[in-house]
Amino acid sequence: MSGIGLKGVVVIAGNYGSGKTETAVNLALNEKKSGFDVCIADLDLVNPYFRTRETRKMLRESGIDIVLPDEKYMNADLPILSPAVAGMIKSSYDLAILDAGGDDAGVMVIAALQDALRQRKVAMLQVINPFRPFTENVKGCIKVKEEIEATSKLRVTGIVSNANLIDDTTPEIIYKGYELIQDLSEKTGLKVEFITAETSLVPELDLKKFDCPVLPIERYLVPPWKRKTTRS
Repeated sequence: MSGIGLKGVVVIAGNYGSGKTETAVNLALNEKKSGFDVCIADLDLVNPYFRTRETRKMLRESGIDIVLPDEKYMNADLPILSPAVAGMIKSSYDLAILDAGGDDAGVMVIAALQDALRQRKVAMLQVINPFRPFTENVKGCIKVKEEIEATSKLRVTGIVSNANLIDDTTPEIIYKGYELIQDLSEKTGLKVEFITAETSLVPELDLKKFDCPVLPIERYLVPPWKRKTTRS
């Protein structure tokens, strides 16, 4: 498996429903398999459902270091930031991924890490699913970008297309997402770092259509209403 090639500190941001956490988790796994020393921090203090911490066992078993809120705050929706996050940013990992919360409110915690972030090369990627509200077109994507930047005190440096309709995703959906992200890149000057596609769909794609890497996605996060329950 080839790597995406990102190094240093990478902040993964995006609006709710963009799939940023799924992207962050799969990016961490992909780069680890490519030989990089990887760590990931769960900074999502807003969304109670799709959080990196839900995959912590699998990530650790894959050799990825993960920084989480204190155990007693694991399921709390409170602005509690572990000092270990700043330590992780300053460390010598090849790739340190910060999974920020959704929208501008979710990246507020990034602003609190400015002192640590100034000491490393930092990229902030905006993950976009054009089939979600507010990012159906270039204008909406730019508006979300500007809101994220204003709150986080960081500039978005690259963009990622995570075009999907969950179980109804087709190659045409991936192509449409890429077209939008290309238009956004032309209008903003931002680099398309990569796009995502569910692993089972990758063989069906014409990879010559893309001028960027494709990150294969396995869906590790499911909403509570789709999880299997055990009756006692």
